[in-house]
Amino acid sequence: MTSRFTELVVDCHDPERLAAFWCAVLDFTVIERSETEVEIGSWEPTVEKVRARQMPPTLLFIRVPEGRTVKNRLHLDVSPIDGSTDEEVTRLLGLGAAKVDVGQGPGRSWVVLTDPEGNEFCVLRTLEPPH
Repeated sequence: MTSRFTELVVDCHDPERLAAFWCAVLDFTVIERSETEVEIGSWEPTVEKVRARQMPPTLLFIRVPEGRTVKNRLHLDVSPIDGSTDEEVTRLLGLGAAKVDVGQGPGRSWVVLTDPEGNEFCVLRTLEPPH
């Protein structure tokens, strides 16, 4: 018996806004939406596809009444694929991200940002092929 990692759920105040931000960050599309949640992903899950092999999880944003009160215990890391880390940070800041200091210290190879609702994530080294 085994399980698949199929979704990462993010509690938030505004699922539409957060889904739109993460769609722009990751080039995902909306898979499903309701009044209280929005699911995005790079593929449309079906039982057959999920059973066949491990695929990237979707992100599911669910509206909750309470706000975030402490530093995230779980966060996403993203790696730019067609530009430098600095270029990607600039793009993400333009989409609504913000830089944050969580004690990472200077001289790190990654940059810590927050999404529009304050959830931390890291921009890692670029995966852009050398020119």
